[in-house]
Amino acid sequence: MAAALAHSPVTQAVRKAVIPAAGLGTRFLPASKAVPKEMLPIVDVPTIQLVIEEAVRGGIEQVVLVNGRHKGAIEEHFDHAYELEHTLAARGKDEQVRTLRALAELAQIISVRQKQPLGLGHAVLCAKDAIGDEPVAVLLADDLFDGGENPGIAQLTKAYAECGGAGVVAVMEVPEGQEHKYGIVAGEVDERGYMRVSEMVEKPAPGTAPSRMAIIGRYVLPPAIWPALESTERGHGGEIQLTDAMRSLVTDGPGLYAIPMQGQRYDAGDKLGFLHANLAFALKRDELREPLLALMQELIDGAS
Repeated sequence: MAAALAHSPVTQAVRKAVIPAAGLGTRFLPASKAVPKEMLPIVDVPTIQLVIEEAVRGGIEQVVLVNGRHKGAIEEHFDHAYELEHTLAARGKDEQVRTLRALAELAQIISVRQKQPLGLGHAVLCAKDAIGDEPVAVLLADDLFDGGENPGIAQLTKAYAECGGAGVVAVMEVPEGQEHKYGIVAGEVDERGYMRVSEMVEKPAPGTAPSRMAIIGRYVLPPAIWPALESTERGHGGEIQLTDAMRSLVTDGPGLYAIPMQGQRYDAGDKLGFLHANLAFALKRDELREPLLALMQELIDGAS
């Protein structure tokens, strides 16, 4: 028994997360010209807030935002707004005051700057000094997960512990012909439903993908990702691709598992996906559900 324990992998708890938020948001121009795309609301809550709330519910204690120029509104959103809080308190808006103060206490948030737009891998690498020699969760702000009582990133931190320190990524099956839009993985699936990744390619040319299992915007990566990122050269699109660095985990590191996610994923970086998320989250709110259903039916009748 002692020998078995001596060789059991010791997996560090996942306490820190990186959220890349330096993109230009060109798909949402002109709205994103002066407002960070991460601040565009799902009903009345910015997308970035939903992602950070997911991280916190998944046990994350510190969030590193990788920002770019003109993204100060994100930092301000999670800071105290004393004048606004004072004004609301004077008007008896106590519930709104509590909501604003809770935002400032949601998590320890650190902001670092990505000074060049060199891709997702480079954005994650910008957070290296803030994270240190620890595993790191990566959450993309364009991807929203509604996992109910089981937040998306919590599903991955659980899998990370079960996989003995190998990296884990969230995946979903995409329709045939859509593989070129994603990083694609292939490998052998075990009894838990986890895929031990043996092959991965970033945005494969049409007709060349090894599977239809696509990486989506949640990752938990071991400390070995840092030297892998540092040695990764520019790849697809002239950028430092996170997929390329993760490939080294497969070939020379502790390994990588692909984890099918439970729950609903919304691509809030796409106009139709953004509208989908707004409708879905609004329908979950008691005060909006019935009038929204009536409005949707009215619009459907008017369009037919």
